[in-house]
Amino acid sequence: MENTTWHADPLTWGHGPRVFEVFLEPTCPFSVRAFNKLDDLLALAGEDRITIKVRLQSQPWHLFSGVIVRCILAASTLPGGKANAKAVMAAVAAHREEFEFSHHASGPNRDATPNDIIARIEQYSGVQLAAAFAIPDLDRETKWHCKYARQNGIHVSPTFMVDGLVQGNISSGDTVEQWLGQVK
Repeated sequence: MENTTWHADPLTWGHGPRVFEVFLEPTCPFSVRAFNKLDDLLALAGEDRITIKVRLQSQPWHLFSGVIVRCILAASTLPGGKANAKAVMAAVAAHREEFEFSHHASGPNRDATPNDIIARIEQYSGVQLAAAFAIPDLDRETKWHCKYARQNGIHVSPTFMVDGLVQGNISSGDTVEQWLGQVK
């Protein structure tokens, strides 16, 4: 048996002293709204003033959540690392309805298989991740995200932390300027 090693690139952007962590479920409409603001937050704050960390918060009522989270993490193991993961997150966000069930239980996705979901993500993102998806111990990265969220008392998405403290007053509906006001 061949023993290969792999590395999941951390989903971290910027390198500033203030740390803004956001726990996202990729198909949650509120998480999508938050995800779509992260680039603007980084640009407004400045990469030397803030570090943004995306934590993946798989949720079982989003029925393909585990598959999609694994796709994001798989993409982060490829050359290009977090840029690939971000492309996958952006593709899912842009086509959210194609990865979600109607009312969390019905609709055309009931006939979709995990391979169908992987193929859709590859098509929309341009990231060929099927082989990386099959990394036997990739689940250790998923488990790390779950454990980290639980250790911090986080159970839903999106949830926000600033410098290691959960911020219940930050919402996906806030403006980027409001977020920035919380991390200054």
